[in-house]
Amino acid sequence: MIVNREIILKAMVRMQKRKKIAVLGYGSQGRSAALNLRDSGYDVTIGLPPQSQSRKKARADKFAAIFSVSQAVKKCTTLCFAFPDHLQGKTYKSEILANLNENSTLWFLHGFAVHFGFIKPAAHCDVILIAPHAPGLAVRDEYLKNKSLSAFYSVHQNATGRADKTVFELSRAMGFKKSKLVKTTFEDEALGDLFGEQAVLCGGLAGLIKNGFEVLVENGIPPENAYLEVAYQLDLIIALIKKHGIEGMFERISVAARFGSLEAGPEIMGESVKKKMRSRYKEIESGKFARKLNNLSWAELNSLSKNLKKLSSPLFEKMARKFSS
Repeated sequence: MIVNREIILKAMVRMQKRKKIAVLGYGSQGRSAALNLRDSGYDVTIGLPPQSQSRKKARADKFAAIFSVSQAVKKCTTLCFAFPDHLQGKTYKSEILANLNENSTLWFLHGFAVHFGFIKPAAHCDVILIAPHAPGLAVRDEYLKNKSLSAFYSVHQNATGRADKTVFELSRAMGFKKSKLVKTTFEDEALGDLFGEQAVLCGGLAGLIKNGFEVLVENGIPPENAYLEVAYQLDLIIALIKKHGIEGMFERISVAARFGSLEAGPEIMGESVKKKMRSRYKEIESGKFARKLNNLSWAELNSLSKNLKKLSSPLFEKMARKFSS
């Protein structure tokens, strides 16, 4: 039997009695959390610094309750930590800890700040993790389509005895079906998330694409061709891997691609790369990377975008814009 989401949400509202949640931060993940929670019947307060440019976005989304972080914490018993990881420890000490209500729930979207010790949660609080396996835009889009992404969840501290119930209620309100939730720990989520995005999904993939593009162009292949060969078809290959596995992907591509992959794959991405990955993981596991991130100065943050340009090239970006239209 198909149950209409509207009926479920109405029932949730009755049970929740308009439970108040403060979403601290209004970036990609914060916005999706705030909108999904509101649409699921929660009374959402936004917590942002007075000078934050994100206040305009929140007002445009028709949120009337927009306060400073400390004020938002005072008004709510459930707090969603949706602002950048490297600011969470400092902000917790300066604006959150002294303003916590008794038996509050501290809800983290990543395990970073708690696992690496930048936040030592108050003993009277529940501490939970709901970490979506997607950027905020996708979380919101799938919610609107009445579809469910997967997400990690964990209960780190259960002061009230209700933390397990809370994590499933909030997951449902965010649009995550219980069958799509994967149990983890703050440690495993923090280490896996940092390593995955640095070594494979973002840093590693960007480097692989850039190098392949440049090798083709250096050898006289037109940049349009190079882009189409090393980047444009990525979503198709990734879709095959997600649906059928790596072996299944190889079964569904040409003989030339399979034979060439067998020769080139281990040569290009063999033990030397794996050795560097192991080294990177050790740096993450030791907390060295976390400390560097936590100690970033405003000058270093402002130069981040400029430095990231080194991971691409003007010619590649030109091709990406050309084929995205």
